[in-house]
Amino acid sequence: MPTISKITTQKSSEERFNVFLNDGKGEKFAFSVDQNVLLKFGLKKGLELDEMEILEIQYGDSVKKAFNKAIEFLGFRMRSEKETADMLLKKEYPESVVTEVIHQLRHYKYVNDSEFADAFVRTHWKTGGKGPGVIKRELSLKGIDKATAEKALEQYTKEDQIEQAMVHAEKTVRKEAKSSTVQTKQKIEQTLLRKGFNFDVISIVTEEMTYENNEDEEYQSLVKQAEKLQRKYAKEKPSAYRLKMKQALYRKGFQIDMIERFLNEEEEQD
Repeated sequence: MPTISKITTQKSSEERFNVFLNDGKGEKFAFSVDQNVLLKFGLKKGLELDEMEILEIQYGDSVKKAFNKAIEFLGFRMRSEKETADMLLKKEYPESVVTEVIHQLRHYKYVNDSEFADAFVRTHWKTGGKGPGVIKRELSLKGIDKATAEKALEQYTKEDQIEQAMVHAEKTVRKEAKSSTVQTKQKIEQTLLRKGFNFDVISIVTEEMTYENNEDEEYQSLVKQAEKLQRKYAKEKPSAYRLKMKQALYRKGFQIDMIERFLNEEEEQD
C-alpha cells in the first residue's frame, strides 16, 4: 500500500503542501492539499493510504479550494446562492463539490438568500428607482424563489412606489415638453411599465402629475407637428386633406378643438 514518504510546503503558498508517496517502486509526487485538509486527515510521513482514501483527500481539497474561491467572490458584495454556485461551476468545479461548498457557506452564514433579497430590493428601489415588477424578475434570475422575493418586496410600500414613479414621470414631462399632454401621458405610462410599476401606481401618478404644457405651448406643439403633416398631405383634395390632418393630429394626442382651431385658421389664411 502506498505510504507517505515526504510532505513539503509549496513555494507559492505556505498554506498548501505537496504530498509524496512511495509505493515500493520509488518516491513520487502524489497530490497537493490545503493546510486544513492536511490536519483534517492527519496526513504525516509514514501514513499508509489506499486508493479510496486518496480520492477522499483530493475531494476534500477540491471542496476547500472552491470554498476559498467562493469566500473571495463574496468579499466584493452580497451574492445569492445561485450566483455563487454559477461562478464555481464556471470555474469547472464538479457539481458535487459546488453542492458541498454551498452547504458550508449556508451553514456559516456566508450566504443567505433572504438577506440577499432584502438588500437587493432596497438597493434597486432606492438607488436604481426600479419598480417591483422588474426587481422581482431580476431576483428570479439570481435564483431567489417566488416566496422569498415577495417577502422582500413587502418593504417596498405602495407609497414608496408612487414616490419613485413620480421621479420618473417628472423626468419624462421635462423631456416631452414639446409633446401634447396625451403623448406625454403615454410616454409616462410606457416608461413606468418598463421600469416595473403596476397599472394602479401608474394611474395614480399620471393623474397627480402637473403637466408643464399650458394651452398656448400645446398649440405651438400642434402647429409644429401640423407643419410636417402639411407637406405630406399637400396634394390631397381639400376635404381629404382636412380629414387626414385631423386624424393624424388626433393620433398624436392633440385635442379635437385645438385641431379644428388650427385647420380653421389655416383655411382663413388661404
